[in-house]
Amino acid sequence: MGLLILIAGLALFLGVHTLTTLRGPRAAAIARLGEGGYKILYTVVSFAGLALIVWGFSRYRATEWINVWYPPVAMRHLALALMLPAVILVVASYIRGNIYLKLKHPMLAGVKLWAVLHLMSNGDLGSIILFGSVLAWAVYDRISLKRREDPGAPPIPVGGVGNDLIAVAVGVVVYAALAFAFHPLVIGVPVIGA
Repeated sequence: MGLLILIAGLALFLGVHTLTTLRGPRAAAIARLGEGGYKILYTVVSFAGLALIVWGFSRYRATEWINVWYPPVAMRHLALALMLPAVILVVASYIRGNIYLKLKHPMLAGVKLWAVLHLMSNGDLGSIILFGSVLAWAVYDRISLKRREDPGAPPIPVGGVGNDLIAVAVGVVVYAALAFAFHPLVIGVPVIGA
């Protein structure tokens, strides 16, 4: 049952995020619901999908665990080390500086790195479905960005090296919070000392 809930959550979460890439249907939804209504519905569906993903994955981990392959222990250490740059990339998409200018889409780069690292360090079916789906979506979204003519959301001002330093500092704090609090408390898997 957990895997089905996980898959339903992924369908909702990634489905609504895919709608963003489909500019015609997105424009039609905004015309029908209004900008505010669209954003509210988008947020509600995203959070519902995210809640189902977390709930389904936790149920799967507790009752349905299925090993597909056994990753080497070194992969966990590599994932722990490279998650810091992944988090910094996601932060740099909001605190824009030279990192943003060089990568253009640091959010997607960070999400892809996060997904690949988790695929390399987890060999169970639920993890493969979860992280493989997110990786596939991120690759699709990056390809769709190259084909879009409109910029999408309003631009966020781009700073310089100062913003990069702030993004790195905030990224380190977020990384520590994810490693020491979120992962063991919400996911149920300690990443430090494991």
